Amino acid sequence: MTSLGFGIDIGGSGVKGALVDLATGTLAGDRMRIPTPQPATPDAVADVVAELVETFDWAGPVGVALPSVVKHGVTQTAANVDKAWIGTDADELLAKRLGRDVDDIGVLNDADAAGIAEVHFGDTRASKGVVAFLTFGTGIGSALFVDGTLVPNTEFGHIEVDGVDGETRAAASARDTENLDYPEWAERVSRYLTVFENLLWPDLIVVGGGVSKKSEMWVPLLTVRTPIAVASLKNHAGIVGAAVAANEGLAH
Repeated sequence: MTSLGFGIDIGGSGVKGALVDLATGTLAGDRMRIPTPQPATPDAVADVVAELVETFDWAGPVGVALPSVVKHGVTQTAANVDKAWIGTDADELLAKRLGRDVDDIGVLNDADAAGIAEVHFGDTRASKGVVAFLTFGTGIGSALFVDGTLVPNTEFGHIEVDGVDGETRAAASARDTENLDYPEWAERVSRYLTVFENLLWPDLIVVGGGVSKKSEMWVPLLTVRTPIAVASLKNHAGIVGAAVAANEGLAH
């Protein structure tokens, strides 16, 4: 019998949920997407989470990936969601809204969730040594693992590079905003990654985010010493990682 989990990925524009095959890291059926409520307050988002859980008639643990630093179930920051999330006990809120025990709710940072999915189901090298998972999008999200164990809530997108916040020049949004071609942008990413690798000396860097769909346009241009792998789960990583985290108690 297939071991199933349920994951939800909360983004600035959409809340996505699906059943997950925990043996393979694939979605067990269709994904459902509901537009993120505006404003994306904790109560409004909790209602959408409840709608997803009820639609799938899911009674097991629920994993939720949020664009926030999450410590012991409490959201400490809020990126692309309402600032009311800051200081909210998300585990308690969702447990109450879903009528579940708080131990059945696992809320974690969205980059951490995506990283968990890649470590479990992506490149086999990602489960050994010091591995960094970096998502290039509006900003730069990060997840750090040591021998497959997550070091939660890293914010490496904000390391200082040449006097500025690293993601302001190297995020995928900077390429779009400044109309950079891939070689120009790859030079900036290389500079960011060089500072990053000089601080942490990782064994592998896994790059993800929407821009990873065109990895052949920029990854070969990177000039860094650390081996680079391209994330394999793409847009499903957050959902899959959230389901794994809830099932294995990684979000508490």
